[in-house]
Amino acid sequence: MPTETAAPDLARARATAARVIREEGEALRRLADALDEGFDRAVALCLGAQGRVILSGMGKSGHVARKIAATLASTGTPAHFVHPAEASHGDLGMMLRGDVVLCLSNSGETPELADLVAHTRRFGIPLLAVTARADSALGRAADAVLALPAVPEACGGGFVPTTSTTMMLALGDALAVALMEARAFTPEAFRLFHPGGRLGARLTRVADLMHRGDAVPLVGEDAPMAEALLVMSGRGFGVTGVTDAAGRLCGVITDGDLRRHMAGLLEHRAGEVMTRHPRTIAPDALAEEAVGAMNAHRITCLFVTDPAEPDRALGLVHLHDCLRAGAA
Repeated sequence: MPTETAAPDLARARATAARVIREEGEALRRLADALDEGFDRAVALCLGAQGRVILSGMGKSGHVARKIAATLASTGTPAHFVHPAEASHGDLGMMLRGDVVLCLSNSGETPELADLVAHTRRFGIPLLAVTARADSALGRAADAVLALPAVPEACGGGFVPTTSTTMMLALGDALAVALMEARAFTPEAFRLFHPGGRLGARLTRVADLMHRGDAVPLVGEDAPMAEALLVMSGRGFGVTGVTDAAGRLCGVITDGDLRRHMAGLLEHRAGEVMTRHPRTIAPDALAEEAVGAMNAHRITCLFVTDPAEPDRALGLVHLHDCLRAGAA
């Protein structure tokens, strides 16, 4: 190993990076053009599986297989990764009839996969292969081959998995999305598997955050302002909705309304102080939409109403509830 490092040629490094990206992009284009009935059969086998899709691969292919397993599992196709070496030491028992096994190997001759492949043949478990050589040991054993086009690795010497693993990763994404669409996997279902982080926040609905029942500040039109003030302070939202005799939401009282009627405030009734036609939002709207509406109108609360009954208050959502959930 050299003890001194020459000054880097940054222009050359950038040129190399651009070349690698272009070569891998071209490989992905060729991969898209090469999709055939092997992909169709893989989709059909995965859709028909009563169990899970088991992913396996060695080395860099194994890292890609782990990511594909995670993507499948999060989009409606139960899946997990089994390391081929661990499979030979007991983890073969994790693969059962009803499962589908998807093995990744660019050469198709990875020796560590031999026991796993033999297990699928012995117990009639469908085997899918992602490989650049359909005539390899893995390709010949498989029930369906997702073939990678013959494209050189982007490293220049042909020995560092680069283009091949990029194609594997893209093929896994393509399979996951194809299965997701075939299952009509909805954003609501996606959110069940992504309750945390930014993804979960983006898919949170107003109905998940809104306050309901007795927590919603409401008074009648004829309520004295002393009562309205008690409700505003007691519920802690700084507002109260105002309803008519039929229980329909007809207005809202905010701090701004209080300031505008400061003189003789307690001599008024809620209907005389309120602002009519309050802004509302539907319960199935995204929390991010609620935040956008509140920011746009410089308010901190929205009453939640059913579009079928737009004058009936179902709840109230506060800006802080949305921000705590990560919606912004």
